[in-house]
Amino acid sequence: MEKDATELNEDMEEIEHLGPLEPEDDGTFLQVTNLLNIMDSESTKTDTTGPGLDMRKTLASVIITEKATTDPCVVMNALIRCLQEPEISTQRKMNIYNILQEIIQQEGEMEEHCIQKLVAIASKQMRDITEMEGFETAEVASETLVALSRNHFSLVMYELQHHLKPLNLTDEFVIVTLAKLANGNVFEFMPYMGITLATIFTMLRLANEAKMRQVICSAMETFCETVQFYLRHLEDSLYPVMTEDQFAVKLFPMYRYFVTVWLRHQDLEVKLGVIKSLRPMLSLLLPNDDLREQVYDYIPLLLAEFQGGLEALFVTQVLRQILEASVVTNTPIPPMLLHPIFTELHVQVCTKAPAQHQFSSQNLMEIVHCFIALARSYPKELMKFFFSQVEMSKEAIRVGTLALIRAVVSADDPKMNIKTIYLAIRVVKNTLSDTRSKVRMAILRIIGQLVLSGFQEKIKGWGLKYVSVQLTLSTYKLTNRRECFYQRDLEEKMVHKVTMDTVKIITSSISGMTNEFWVRLLCYIMETDYTEALTPICISLTNLAENQIHGKDTEAGIAGKSKHVDLPAPQKLLARLLVLMSSPYKGEGRGIAMLNLLRTLSQSIAPSMADMWEQEIPLLVQYLEEHTEFTWNQKAWEDKLIQFLRNSLKKTRGTSWSLRLSKELNNQIETFDSPSLEKGFLYRALGFTLGMGLEADRVEVLLLELLYKTDYSNDFDREGVILCFGLCARGQVKTVLSVLHDFEERIQESEQSWQIGAWRKDHPWRRETVKSALMVMYSCVSSYCHPQMLLTHVDSPITAKIIHHYSSSCQDTSLKMAFMKSVVEVANAIKSIKDLEHFHFVHKSALTGLIVAIIKAEPPDHLVSPVRSMAMDALSQLSTLKPFYSSEESIELMDISIHTVISLQPPGEDNESVKTLYGNALSSLKQLMESLLQRQLDPKGLQETVHLLEKWILSEKEWEREKAMTLHLHLMHIYVQSIGVCIPLKLGQFGILVGLIAPCTCDVHRKTRLASTNVLSSLLDLHVSQTCSLWGASKEQELEKCKEDLQDTDMDKISSASSRIAKVVCPEFNCDEVVSLIQKLCENIGAMDLQHDRAAVTWIGIFLQMRVKELEDKVAEILGAILVHLPVVDHPEVRRHLIEGILLLAHYHQETVLTSLLRQPLPMESHLTEVWLAVAENVPFARTMLHGLLGRLQSRFTARINATSKADIWRLAAVDPLMVSGRGRCWTPRGSQGGIHQPFSLQTLCTIQLLMEKMDQDDKFPDLFPDLLYTFLLQLGSSHGPEAASPVLKTWRLVHTGPLPQEMTLQRVTIKSMQLLIKRINREPLEQALEEQSVWSLLDNGGTFLEGVSLMARLCMQYMESYMQRLAELVLTGMGSEVLSCCVSSTAICVEFMSDPVLHQEKLLRPVVLMLEKGAGQDKDETLQVLSLRALGNMALGAPRKVKQYRKLLLEKCLDSLRGQVNSSVVAEGMEALTKVLAELREGDIGSFFEAISEQCRAFFDNESELLRLKAFILFGKLAKVVGISKKHFFKGEVKRSWVSLLLHCQDPCSSVAQACVATMFQCVYFWGWKSLEISFGHSNDSINDQMIVLQTNMCSILAQKKPAVLCGFLLETTMFMKSSLSKIRIAACGLAGVIMKQLSAHYLKKMDLVGLQNSLQDLQLDSDAAVRRAALETLKVLDSCNQHWLLASPRGLP
Repeated sequence: MEKDATELNEDMEEIEHLGPLEPEDDGTFLQVTNLLNIMDSESTKTDTTGPGLDMRKTLASVIITEKATTDPCVVMNALIRCLQEPEISTQRKMNIYNILQEIIQQEGEMEEHCIQKLVAIASKQMRDITEMEGFETAEVASETLVALSRNHFSLVMYELQHHLKPLNLTDEFVIVTLAKLANGNVFEFMPYMGITLATIFTMLRLANEAKMRQVICSAMETFCETVQFYLRHLEDSLYPVMTEDQFAVKLFPMYRYFVTVWLRHQDLEVKLGVIKSLRPMLSLLLPNDDLREQVYDYIPLLLAEFQGGLEALFVTQVLRQILEASVVTNTPIPPMLLHPIFTELHVQVCTKAPAQHQFSSQNLMEIVHCFIALARSYPKELMKFFFSQVEMSKEAIRVGTLALIRAVVSADDPKMNIKTIYLAIRVVKNTLSDTRSKVRMAILRIIGQLVLSGFQEKIKGWGLKYVSVQLTLSTYKLTNRRECFYQRDLEEKMVHKVTMDTVKIITSSISGMTNEFWVRLLCYIMETDYTEALTPICISLTNLAENQIHGKDTEAGIAGKSKHVDLPAPQKLLARLLVLMSSPYKGEGRGIAMLNLLRTLSQSIAPSMADMWEQEIPLLVQYLEEHTEFTWNQKAWEDKLIQFLRNSLKKTRGTSWSLRLSKELNNQIETFDSPSLEKGFLYRALGFTLGMGLEADRVEVLLLELLYKTDYSNDFDREGVILCFGLCARGQVKTVLSVLHDFEERIQESEQSWQIGAWRKDHPWRRETVKSALMVMYSCVSSYCHPQMLLTHVDSPITAKIIHHYSSSCQDTSLKMAFMKSVVEVANAIKSIKDLEHFHFVHKSALTGLIVAIIKAEPPDHLVSPVRSMAMDALSQLSTLKPFYSSEESIELMDISIHTVISLQPPGEDNESVKTLYGNALSSLKQLMESLLQRQLDPKGLQETVHLLEKWILSEKEWEREKAMTLHLHLMHIYVQSIGVCIPLKLGQFGILVGLIAPCTCDVHRKTRLASTNVLSSLLDLHVSQTCSLWGASKEQELEKCKEDLQDTDMDKISSASSRIAKVVCPEFNCDEVVSLIQKLCENIGAMDLQHDRAAVTWIGIFLQMRVKELEDKVAEILGAILVHLPVVDHPEVRRHLIEGILLLAHYHQETVLTSLLRQPLPMESHLTEVWLAVAENVPFARTMLHGLLGRLQSRFTARINATSKADIWRLAAVDPLMVSGRGRCWTPRGSQGGIHQPFSLQTLCTIQLLMEKMDQDDKFPDLFPDLLYTFLLQLGSSHGPEAASPVLKTWRLVHTGPLPQEMTLQRVTIKSMQLLIKRINREPLEQALEEQSVWSLLDNGGTFLEGVSLMARLCMQYMESYMQRLAELVLTGMGSEVLSCCVSSTAICVEFMSDPVLHQEKLLRPVVLMLEKGAGQDKDETLQVLSLRALGNMALGAPRKVKQYRKLLLEKCLDSLRGQVNSSVVAEGMEALTKVLAELREGDIGSFFEAISEQCRAFFDNESELLRLKAFILFGKLAKVVGISKKHFFKGEVKRSWVSLLLHCQDPCSSVAQACVATMFQCVYFWGWKSLEISFGHSNDSINDQMIVLQTNMCSILAQKKPAVLCGFLLETTMFMKSSLSKIRIAACGLAGVIMKQLSAHYLKKMDLVGLQNSLQDLQLDSDAAVRRAALETLKVLDSCNQHWLLASPRGLP
């Protein structure tokens, strides 16, 4: 095998050293490469834009995989070749490996050499990946090897084994891949397992890095699991069998090394890896008897890890594995290790786990299993340890120890003997005296667990006693708790709950319960005030009783056939349970528990009722089970209990059972608090029981006793007694009236005295309190007594007594309410009688008078009691009784009632009681109005009623308006439902009326919303009846749905419903009504609350949305209404909606809205600013508006147009109101230069600046940037141009509120806007360049504006290349503008563009050149001419190849600028342009222009302008370079004619001119044809003056020899320069004259006018410049010297 491996490895090395593999099919390789490129590009896009583009990547992978199904070898060769490329990205490698894995998984045969190549490459790349590149490639290469191993295991295994060498630390991914191979190929891997483990063991000492140790640990975990799987399926293996012991022997050294060495590593990740690997290793080691005891030796090292930072759970799991193995194999752990194990595990339970430990709960579960295992093998030692721990006084230690004992007890293990339980109970008994809550709960849980585990006998005695004591103790503490001990009360509640749970467990599990415990539980129900414990007690009693009834209890029992236990009195127990059952869901559902207890004890309580209870109680239980405390109905449940009581008492009819039950119920009244549901039901049950009593005298006694002991100052008790008397009157009406009469006599009632106090010493009665109670008692009697008995007693004594008690009292609030309550009950009782045709209520008039007086006496502005509502309710009830009210009486009652309710101010949100009173009053008023209106259902009655409400509907007070609207709506609804009368509306009022009530559909009060919606419905009905409307059933249904939604409490839903209403009714309005509606809504904004304002603006928005296209003629009116009211709107949301309406109008009628907005004054007011800010928030719309604003600015620089639409008229009106004539023709005032006026320009610029500043910063304006920048430059140019000073027309409508701020000038606003624009595009280099070159300062200054424009254009070309095309197009358009400033600014930009290839590239060069030709040819504006010439010259820089094409145009325009020009700047620019152009032309290209250029150029050599001299010399030098053969002779003459000027101006006072002249001379020396002269010039380090002296000397010397006549001409020409205005030229002329005279011979000197020369030199002696004088003197000396020399040389000595 080793030999084969060696050969295979050699083959692999050869493969690795091969070059790129040759694919069998080049087309396949190319296709695969392209698809991989797609996957790479899509991966990059996915990283940046999200996973949405991953589909192309997946598709490319699928195509390659599908291709491999037909020809796998070719595809694999192509992929392998791609893998071998030297420069391959990590992502590409991963993509290739993923595809290879898919190909490998396909079922198909692949060539062996392909597999070998792939194995070698994948192995090499897996091992060579560096950490910097990440491990993704290594992982995917490893996965590829694993995929190959499924069919080519040997190849892959040999490759990996080749790199796994003893005592040589291999690459981590080799080990990782081996682990994966072992996991996926168990049986194939087993032959290599031994050598693999042995080799890895030799590496352990070499693995010092934490990462490598983690990898080895993880691999060992996989290897061990693989071995376990192998051992479990040993019969399936075809390889030689290796026993478990053999594996264990090989693993133990590694286990020992892990525990002793690596477990001590400081890295927690390494520790965790070691611990996790120990569990599968132990699974193989522990079954071996020899190795098991050796494993025990290393337990201390494991225990030591509890003290480290490692998660305790993993250590505990290993320890549990060892302990459970010791139990299973019955191999004891050394005794010396027990106490350390106990201690370490116990500490984990009793102390809080560190915060960083995430598995503390799982760790506790593992510890419990450890202790259970210890308890099985070492019960005595463990309990001894527990005993020592509970002796400590620390609560946490005791609680933890008891919890472990409970876990040991709960272990369902047959090995857990009785002795262990006995020892555990001894430990528990040692803690019974501990009074701490947690310890008590722990003991109780142990007692319950003992019962559940079947050790019931073990708790009898001490356990039951402890439970009884804790039940009593916890109940006492809870009923006597203090507010300041909240935490202690919570703990005590927990103790009580655990006690109840324990009681439940005991009673359901223990047979033979002691009678004492039973009695204690039963009495607990009757005595305890802590009713929360009743449910578990009743359940426990029920369980015990059922067990005893069925014979399960053999020692003691309750009442049965042969056994009886003393119980409370049956009536007392039934009364107690009935009252408690009135709140059935308290105390965890005590109702069901008590009903079950009653059913179980039915034979003991009342045998005669037992059969009936067997049928009725299950129905009551079913009702409670079908409901919850949230769904049940208290009254319905009490009715069921009363019916249950009635059916029960029927079974005892003829006995005193009901009377005795009444006494028990009466006795329990004092045991319940007031108020409570239980006591309320108690009064009801008592009244019902007394009503069924047969002995009237004994009933009288009980009623009188109840009257005397009632505390009438307690409202609950008073109402309870009243209800009790009413229920009793149902069967004992005469007895009740007699008792009331007897009571009044006994308390000695009289008009002069009131002696009641003697009857009550604890709660002395008040006269008014008793009187009010008596009035209500009489009325309650009338409500419950039989109808026939009522007609007999209603007038007297019932109503008479009521009037008497009220009239004879002080008539305070309580008495008034009692009086009106009595009246209502009496009236309702009378109405309930069916046959009342002949009955007339005698006391109706008297009662009405008393009630009206009560209403008038109420305070009109505030509500302090329910007197109003009760009074109106009483009037409503009385209005239905005969004799009926007259019409006048009804109107008077309406007016009084409306005034007393609507004028009330609504209560605050925090005053619920007053809110209730308020709502009741309004409800009562509506009911009264309805009752009174029913008697006069005619148009007159309706009109009179509406007249009463009119002033309240128009009230400024919100609450009055709301109540009036609600009442009006209610009356309208009643009236229309009754007879369907429709009140016609005046013409034109529909929109205003709807606008008045529309906001109320979103009122915070539900009734107001519904009222306004119904009023709207009524108005719609009227409108439909008066017009030809299309209102139909579908719209009516939609309106009804909206009404339903308005009943919701969610304001969002309410607003939505209101919006839908607006959408439904909107089609019913014509345009004029829409305008009136919007105007009314705008007027009402701010008059009411925010919700009304929101509704108003919502309606405005909806109407605008639905009708905006039809409102073209109404836009100005609507916008005017909104803008007028917008400044006074305070709330931002309302303002926002109004602004949205403006934006909506602007969307459809942009020009009109823009004109209106731009007419607003500057500085821009806050509301107008807010409008534009809203525009900025909507980026697409903001961009549209920017286009519009930009068009406004650009229109000022375009030709005049004719208005063809209203939009055009509005747009042109924004430029100048006077520019729009009656026919819509735009005209320009004289001198206005195209209508450019600053006010609207400034307003427009301010708006654009605001939009740019506030719009989303992510929007870089890619399409707007060129237009904005160009327009800003034009605008800035116009502000600096001559038209900037044009006066504003006197008829201008734009009114400023005051002087504008200093910074709000056209220039500053424009520059600020440009800065914002540049900043927005986020080009920091451009921003920095603009600041460094002071472009903004240049632009701000009119004198440097054009320079700033040029710099701006230059920098834009440098940093904003993408915008150049659009900028070039704009510049071309601007150059053709009729506005001068526009032309100038555009041409200034074009100057820079011409120096760049942009115009040529965008095919704009020709039209631009034509425009420049026009600009250069005009003579109206010097600046435009200069810029045009400069731009033409720059063609040589930007498009040099096109110069020859346009040479004629260029030369003509440049020459024209030199001819007859007065302005030096034009001439200079012309020469500069010629210089640039000539650089790109040859002599033949220039043609006849050469002579003209030379002639014009020489004319400026001696010009006074330094600039012209400079440009002339440079141009002449450029001509010298161009000269060819044909022009050489001509130019030679030109050089001679200009030579003196060149010689003199080399010393020009302007240094730049002098330098240019020297350079030109250097170019022209060639044309003299003298090599010596060329060599002598320009090749010296001397100064220019020295070089010029040498040159002049040499030149004159040569000329004197060869051409003396020319030299004589030079002298004459030099004499002329002595009169130059430039001092340095005069000096140079003197010097040159001296040099010439020195070189001329006497023959030629005598021919010269030396006298004239001398005169000129003498004149210079008077020059103001001393240097000139000195130079002239020196020349005179030369002249004198020449004269003397000539005289001496003369034959005659005379001239």
